[in-house]
Amino acid sequence: MITLNRPDMLNAWHRPMRDELVAALEAAGAASEVGAIVLTGAGDRAFGAGQDLSETQAFDAERAVDWMGEWERLYGAIRNLDKPIIAALNGVAAGSAFQVALLADLRIAHPGVRVGQPEINSGIPSVTGPWLMLDRIGLARTIDLTLTGRMLDAEEALAFGLVSRVVPADQVLPSAMTLAAELASKPPVAMKLNKQRFRELTEASFRECLAAGAEAQKAAYGSGEPAIMMERFFAERAARKRG
Repeated sequence: MITLNRPDMLNAWHRPMRDELVAALEAAGAASEVGAIVLTGAGDRAFGAGQDLSETQAFDAERAVDWMGEWERLYGAIRNLDKPIIAALNGVAAGSAFQVALLADLRIAHPGVRVGQPEINSGIPSVTGPWLMLDRIGLARTIDLTLTGRMLDAEEALAFGLVSRVVPADQVLPSAMTLAAELASKPPVAMKLNKQRFRELTEASFRECLAAGAEAQKAAYGSGEPAIMMERFFAERAARKRG
């Protein structure tokens, strides 16, 4: 099991966390004793809140392009796994954390889970999110979630096909571990070849998505809009804390 472990920040991503997750995924993929991987978040509030905005607030256009390269490395590490990976969702899975969950082979959630693509509210264009959602839920629903930034509850996400199953909150991790054991017991060569084929079917569109994402982030951060929206977010959060 691999745990996203920044519970004080709702397991929001920053560069060290992305790097550590890549290393953990590569180590698990190479370990002969590991047959399947469960990915979850520390605490009971969030699988992951998405990008830590304090990291991206000061990005310029060129840093935004480098940032997309960091996501390419992480998403590629998940896609390149020959072993099944299950996302055990506990609480919120937003933005890039939701995308990581969609890159997993299966997703187990509980009734309190909320998932979605709220990046637009921070002035960040969403490119990899729509790419991941399009085949699963169709263009109309992908447009809805991308442009509104609204979050789905677990039941709606299940109906959309964005989560695989919904269980009571205290059963998410046990259910994920049981499923991981079941998948780990499958013939490993067939599992590897199945995973390889799924990767081949989506590789061209994945690369096109990353290239488009780099251009979109460069344009967005070059405009200065993300910095303005993030400054507003932090100001509103500070005001709420004051009272």
